[in-house]
Amino acid sequence: MNAATQDTTSPASLTFKIGGMTCASCVSRVEKAIQKVPGVEAVSVNLATEKANVQVPSNVDAVAVIAAISNAVDKAGYEIVASPILSGSLSSDNLSPSAQTLDVEGMTCASCVTRVEKALMKVPGVTDVSVNLATNKALIKSDAAIDAQAMIAALGKAGYDAHISTAQATQATTEANEVSITLPSWWRVALSALLSLPLIIPMLGMPFGLDWMLPGWVQFVLATPIQFFLGARFYRSGWKAARALSGNMDLLVAIGTSAAYGLSTYLLFSQHGHAAHLYFESSAVIITLVLLGQWLEARAKRQAVEAIRALESLRATVATIRRDGKEWQVPVAAVRVGDIVVIRPGERVPVDGRIIEGYSHIDESLLTGESLPVSKSIGDAVTGGAVNADGVLIAEVTAVGAETMLSQIIRMVEDAQAVKPPIQRLVDKVSAVFVPSVLLISVITFLAWGLIAGDWQQALLNAVAVQVIACPCALGLATPTSIMAGTGIAAQYGILIKDAEALEIAHGVKTIAFDKTGTLTIGKPIVVAIESISASEKEILQLASAAQQYSDHPLAKAVIAAASERDISPDAVNNAKAIPGKGVEAETKTGTIYLGNRRLMRELGLSLDVLDNAAAAHERAGRTVSWLARRRADEMTLIGLLAFGDTIKPSAIDAIARLTAMGITPVMLTGDNPGSAQSIATAVGIKDFRAEVLPADKANVIATLKEKGGKVAMVGDGINDAPALAAADVGIAMSSGTDVAMHTAGITLMRSDPAAVADAIDISKKTYRKIWQNLGWAFAYNIIGIPLAALGYLNPIIAGAAMAFSSVSVVSNALLLRRWKPQSVQHHAKNSGEKS
Repeated sequence: MNAATQDTTSPASLTFKIGGMTCASCVSRVEKAIQKVPGVEAVSVNLATEKANVQVPSNVDAVAVIAAISNAVDKAGYEIVASPILSGSLSSDNLSPSAQTLDVEGMTCASCVTRVEKALMKVPGVTDVSVNLATNKALIKSDAAIDAQAMIAALGKAGYDAHISTAQATQATTEANEVSITLPSWWRVALSALLSLPLIIPMLGMPFGLDWMLPGWVQFVLATPIQFFLGARFYRSGWKAARALSGNMDLLVAIGTSAAYGLSTYLLFSQHGHAAHLYFESSAVIITLVLLGQWLEARAKRQAVEAIRALESLRATVATIRRDGKEWQVPVAAVRVGDIVVIRPGERVPVDGRIIEGYSHIDESLLTGESLPVSKSIGDAVTGGAVNADGVLIAEVTAVGAETMLSQIIRMVEDAQAVKPPIQRLVDKVSAVFVPSVLLISVITFLAWGLIAGDWQQALLNAVAVQVIACPCALGLATPTSIMAGTGIAAQYGILIKDAEALEIAHGVKTIAFDKTGTLTIGKPIVVAIESISASEKEILQLASAAQQYSDHPLAKAVIAAASERDISPDAVNNAKAIPGKGVEAETKTGTIYLGNRRLMRELGLSLDVLDNAAAAHERAGRTVSWLARRRADEMTLIGLLAFGDTIKPSAIDAIARLTAMGITPVMLTGDNPGSAQSIATAVGIKDFRAEVLPADKANVIATLKEKGGKVAMVGDGINDAPALAAADVGIAMSSGTDVAMHTAGITLMRSDPAAVADAIDISKKTYRKIWQNLGWAFAYNIIGIPLAALGYLNPIIAGAAMAFSSVSVVSNALLLRRWKPQSVQHHAKNSGEKS
């Protein structure tokens, strides 16, 4: 899936919020409508988030495409309820000076839209206008840049106020639209239930032979406002679907309840209110139950996107910047790269930066899943959204806006939730014919019962039951809600899943290849052993640190760190110089110190026999050996040696054990010699390892593993791992690595922790288990429920209740994923508690 590409023009994306979708059939219609728009390369519609993600070329005329998509969605019977979000290589800059967006106030109907468009088209230079009544926005395209005030003045003459659209206005509009989905529904549910109760309560006496039914005229008065006022949305949505020669759940509800209501009304008037039995309670209760189900579903869907909202809430609104020796509080939007920001204890880090002054602990738990605060000092990076725990930090800004790590995380989670997995394609095919099939079965049921049984009233009730029990919503929500919940909770623990395809592949991985350095090991050399002839360990470190104290070499840093840990201060150095390819020479008060390889020692005329066996043992274990010698007057003396090695990460052993328990085969790739490779592999519990693998050969090893069968994942963090990450079925990148590795991978781990690899596989498996559970329930529900309704075993009220709660059960089951916690985090928290 991660095929490398040489294409330099990456696709751009537009994300639209679509109103009016109720089931999987709606998703299919919206996708087909948008796909027909010239310039659209791919489209993916998510019923759970009510969003459409549209892929277009990066050099597209954004205004023209947005207008065309808006028209296509409108003709399909739906509406775009918020301005599109531009991402990828496409940005608001693609809206050239000849394209502008205005917020228009005062529009109330379609005729207002026409008047606004006509007024703007009269402005010289304007070539095209697209007005959206739902968002109160006008997209204006012109041959050349036109003064916005001229267009605002033209609208003023037409009776409308307007102003240049802003990102803040767009966000507010979007939030308002999200709220309006749920709050009005509650009042409809409450009022509908209040009117339905008098119709349903008398039915409780029927099993005991009691006739408590209300007079027919009273039933008519109670049911009519439910049918045509509270249930009006079903007629509107159903009519739009029918006009587009398609169907949705609302159409089924509208037809079914209209049949029950119509039959009852006919019997009432034809028999002068003395009909033996009326069915007003069926139509009223069905509408009430469906409204209740949709309200519960909307609440559940809002919970499913809670992960993104939690990440959004991490954004700081103000920042303290230091300019000309003074501190100023400014909006985060005003902060620029290179600014100096001051972060006090308890404050949220406003943007990404690098510390230039101060020391503190940073709480990054909501970004990385790491439960304990991380110590930060000069030179360390800080991420916007994290919380400063104690000390004051001064940082230089390195990224703002969409380029910050937090924005990239949010974008990755949104992208993962927008893209459909391959399994959804089957559901889409079924959904495309679902509603027409249900209508056909309903007609057959009606005719069969009427012609064969001769009971046309029962025939109508059974046909109604068939229509109202059918639930395309459950089919449409089964996959996206599970993916939303799974990717959302994973993101909260620092596991970023790029797309649904990566999720699907990860759950079936059979082999995981680990690059050793930086993934299984820390990737930084440390002093692991000191061998001495006569000097003490303290003296060896004192002399070695003296020789290395001015060097930036990784081995030099390891020596300095080892000395510092033991509170050993290096001797003063009069002169120090590097000996290229051999080591270092430094003059101290005790003589000239030499620290280097065998070649340097031999050039100095020293015999290494006394420590040769010890050195050879370290080298066989893959360690680097540096020899220490000293010259005093004309006497050269070998003092000892230091062995350097990499350290296995604390969680590596547990991670490999967990993966093995899942039935996954771990493989280690390293450029080390076989002895060193075997030592590390054995220590972490890996049986299969490949030694002396060059960076360029890692992709070939992955290809070989894939030939053996089963999905293969690759875990790496360096730029030289990118080809192997791309060659694997799914790449897993450690965030401590390079941007190239992270962009190539399908899964990014915000913690440089091998245990997070096992966590990523675990949440992938659990998410896909939920998808199959939901699909199994949705298909089984319809396969069993529709025949039972057709055979007369379910009355319309029971059928309506089952339909209303089928989608709620699917969403609720998916939301159980929000209770997931990574085993590594639980283990870490337990250990921390024991230590405290």
